[in-house]
Amino acid sequence: MARDLHLSISLARNGVQVSFVSTPRNIQRLPQIPADVLSLIHFVDLPLPQLDGNILAKGDEATVDIPFEKIQYLKIAYDRLKYPFEQLVISKCPDWIINDFIPYWVIEIAQKNEIPVAFFSVFSTALTVFVGPPDSLFTDGVKRLRPSSESLTVRPPWVDFPSSVAFRSHEAASFYAGAYMENASGISDVCRLAEVLQSCDLVAIRSCPEYEGQYLELYEELLHKKVIPLTKEQVHEIAHGLELSGLPFLWALRRPIWAVHEDEVLPDGFVERTCSRGIEGNKLRSNLKDATKIFGDHELHRGYATKFVEYLRDNVKNKSLD
Repeated sequence: MARDLHLSISLARNGVQVSFVSTPRNIQRLPQIPADVLSLIHFVDLPLPQLDGNILAKGDEATVDIPFEKIQYLKIAYDRLKYPFEQLVISKCPDWIINDFIPYWVIEIAQKNEIPVAFFSVFSTALTVFVGPPDSLFTDGVKRLRPSSESLTVRPPWVDFPSSVAFRSHEAASFYAGAYMENASGISDVCRLAEVLQSCDLVAIRSCPEYEGQYLELYEELLHKKVIPLTKEQVHEIAHGLELSGLPFLWALRRPIWAVHEDEVLPDGFVERTCSRGIEGNKLRSNLKDATKIFGDHELHRGYATKFVEYLRDNVKNKSLD
C-alpha cells in the first residue's frame, strides 16, 4: 500500500489528479501525504464486504491482519468489490486505471468503459520475468511449464541469458502452494496475474535499466507491450536497510551515462557510516562511491516518473489529463 502511495505522490507532483482507492482500514494505515500534493490525491474507501460465517473479522482487510490460511478468503472479499468499483469508475470517468494483479476483474471493467489500464508491479523485474509471461500462467501453461514446485528451482526456458534467479526447494514449495494452486476464491494468483498481463495496456515496474536492464528488455519481449521502469525511493530504502542490518555488503554496478554528481545519489553520510564493513575498508569505500553513480539519484527517478506521466498523457483515450 505504501508503495502505491509513493507512486501516487510521484504522479501528483507531475500534475496528475489521483483517486487512491482501497478499503477503509488500509487507507487509515497510510502515512500522511506531503502538503504539496494534498489537493491532487483523493482517498476513496470502499468498505470490504463481509463473508458468511464471519470467516474474516471486522477490520481484517490486509494480509498482515490474518494468518496465511485465511488469505484465500480475503481474496473472495476483494472480488466482491467488483460492483462498487465499477460504479466508482462510471462516476469518475478516469483517464487511466493503475492496479495490481489481485483485482484482475478491473480489466473487464476498464474494457467495458474504454479506459486503458497500467499494471503496477511492486516486485523486481528479475522475479516477474522468472514467474513468466501470461501463456505460462494460465492453466494449460502451468501444466506444461510449471507442473510442480520443482520447476521453480531452475532457470525457466524463456530466460535466454545466464541467471541464478530461482527458488530453493523449500521456498519453491511454499510459493507454489500460494501462487499456483487454486484456492477458495476459485482462481489462482498466477491466473489473476495472467489475466492482467494479457490485457493491460502497459506495465510499470519498480526498477531501472541500470539495475535490471537485461530483465526489463526481456520482459518487454515476453509481454509484447511497453514496460516502464519506475523507481524513486526504492534505492534509498535498500540503503537504509543495509545500514540497519550492520552486515558487510557490496553494491557492484556499471556506471550509467547520466551520472554527474555522485554525492547526490546515496543518502547523506551513508558511505562514511558503512565504509568499514567490507573485508578491505578502503576498497569498499571506493566501491560504494562507484555505486553512488547508479543508486538513489533523485533526478533520475523523477525523470522516470515524468516519462511515465508523459506516456499516460500520450496514450489516454479521451485526452483529458491536461
